[in-house]
Amino acid sequence: MKNPPEISVVVPVFNEEANLAPLFQRLTNAMDQLDRPYEIIFTNDGSTDHSIELLRGFHAQRPKQVRVIDFNGNFGQHMAIIAAFEHVRGAIAVTLDADLQNPPEEIQKLIAKIDEGYDVVGGYRKKRKDVWWRKWASKIINVFREVATGIQMTDQGCMLRAYKRPIVDAIARSGERSTFIPALAHKFSAKPGEVEVVHEARAEGESKYSFYKLIRLNFDLVTGFTLLPLQLFTLFGFFVSGCSGLLVLILLYRRLFIGPEAEGLFTLFAILFFLISVTIVGIGLIGEYVGRSYQCVQSRPRYVTKEVLEDLS
Repeated sequence: MKNPPEISVVVPVFNEEANLAPLFQRLTNAMDQLDRPYEIIFTNDGSTDHSIELLRGFHAQRPKQVRVIDFNGNFGQHMAIIAAFEHVRGAIAVTLDADLQNPPEEIQKLIAKIDEGYDVVGGYRKKRKDVWWRKWASKIINVFREVATGIQMTDQGCMLRAYKRPIVDAIARSGERSTFIPALAHKFSAKPGEVEVVHEARAEGESKYSFYKLIRLNFDLVTGFTLLPLQLFTLFGFFVSGCSGLLVLILLYRRLFIGPEAEGLFTLFAILFFLISVTIVGIGLIGEYVGRSYQCVQSRPRYVTKEVLEDLS
């Protein structure tokens, strides 16, 4: 291909028809001002609105710069990004959400940081325009994630990020299914960096991440990058076993030297219920890891592509 792009902008799309037209206008204006060859890869993640029709129109307007990957169903934001990573041609890939909460004009900050020698650059939102519970949930999850995985990111939820091509290729080859791309990139990175970016309120529509999906995402994050939960649970099991053994000796002593007692019966029930609840949590935790292994050994495709619109001439 003549004059290959230097920068590839990756945009996952799921039911964002109200935001796509202003996004495309602002994104192309911002990239044109950089005066560097670029391409934009939209991945339609099974949208049920008119998003795909708009994306087809963008490709028709700029066939040399706009490429569209159309999924056969909804496979998730991170699979949409990985699919685009498998098609990028630029030396730098930038991920951007389609909801306009991360302004496309901020891409230049990430590119400037990459030019300084960093191989991964993440944006962090200094003043978030989200509802209060999402802000506090994000702070708590960030602390938990950093302790559990050892991955230091100021703002794990910000998808406005830039990656050098070797990192992009490593992510695409990883074969991960339930993964978290920013964390995966940090694992592969030798020199990660961060820049502050502007955050705006969502212009149209509503967030596609429900409370359950946020919890599900963080389960994937923790179980996909560390064995710490299993190790902590094992240590806790040893501790509970020791306490249980001590309690048996105390009860045996009282039975032999004091005689039958009715007191403490409900305390024993409380201890029993606590131990049962801990066991259930442990089984669920083990199930998370087993489930991830089960998905991997099935060897099913991570996503199915209906068509790819591109002009490589």
